Amino acid sequence: MDKARVITLFTGVVRAGSFSRAAVEAGLSPQAVSKAIRQLEEHLGVRLFHRTTRSLTLTREGERLHELASPGLRLLDEALDQVRDSRRDMDGTIRIAAPTSFGNHMVVPLIRDFQALHPGVHFDLLLEDQFTDLVEARIDVGFRGGNPPERNLVSRRIGDLWLLVCAAPAYVARHGAPRGVDELRKHRCTGFRQPNTGRMTPWELSVDGATVYLDIPAVASFNTAEAEACAVLSGMAIGQLVSYMADPELDAGRLLHLLPETAALHGGVYMYYQQRTQMPQRVRQFIDYASERAPGMFRGRGG
Repeated sequence: MDKARVITLFTGVVRAGSFSRAAVEAGLSPQAVSKAIRQLEEHLGVRLFHRTTRSLTLTREGERLHELASPGLRLLDEALDQVRDSRRDMDGTIRIAAPTSFGNHMVVPLIRDFQALHPGVHFDLLLEDQFTDLVEARIDVGFRGGNPPERNLVSRRIGDLWLLVCAAPAYVARHGAPRGVDELRKHRCTGFRQPNTGRMTPWELSVDGATVYLDIPAVASFNTAEAEACAVLSGMAIGQLVSYMADPELDAGRLLHLLPETAALHGGVYMYYQQRTQMPQRVRQFIDYASERAPGMFRGRGG
């Protein structure tokens, strides 16, 4: 006996007030509905209806079954409706905030691959290097590097940020490679200037298991990580680059990883979003997709 089917027919008879009307609603014959109810009564060992030629009323046991079964059937209907509507809910826009360099190198590929699976999803990507307030900017999902957001937000660590000392093969061919940290100051190096404060960022290096910060003289300084990476790739100087930008160039041989023992862990990359129980299906799907896919995009120390 298909219990879900016969319970559904039972509640249909109660709602319609007759076997014949319930049969019409279910697209069955009255005989088929009557047979199903009879099977249910035999299975339970009780009568569910008082039947006469003029009336159909529930027995006490029938009232009890209807009382207990109705909420479950409503939940089942709601679950089916939500799954049915999830296709429509997938269509729409997801607003994302991310730092400029990370957005270009990591978020754009995530968007591209997610849209290949869900063409009805559109994205609005906001790239800015300061922390973005999700509520004020109406952002669905944010990304940031360093430390997790210290607000009432859900955050997931999706990768590690490593700082790698790199140079182009052309630079090494002309100037050689430093054999230790002390030799860095003898080389031509780039520097990163904080766009908000204008201050130069010291190089962060791992030396004998401890993190040290060094002010390395720069032959050229930049206020965007991408501009600094372009300068290093051109052979202008040695630079300290974040791993998600350096790794593809190291793989392709366009950069060399110098002093690999000094690679410094610079915190993590976090995806963050608001604590919401009623989240659009497309946003939930993207969060789950990014949580699964993004860690594989980080190789670790690089080089």
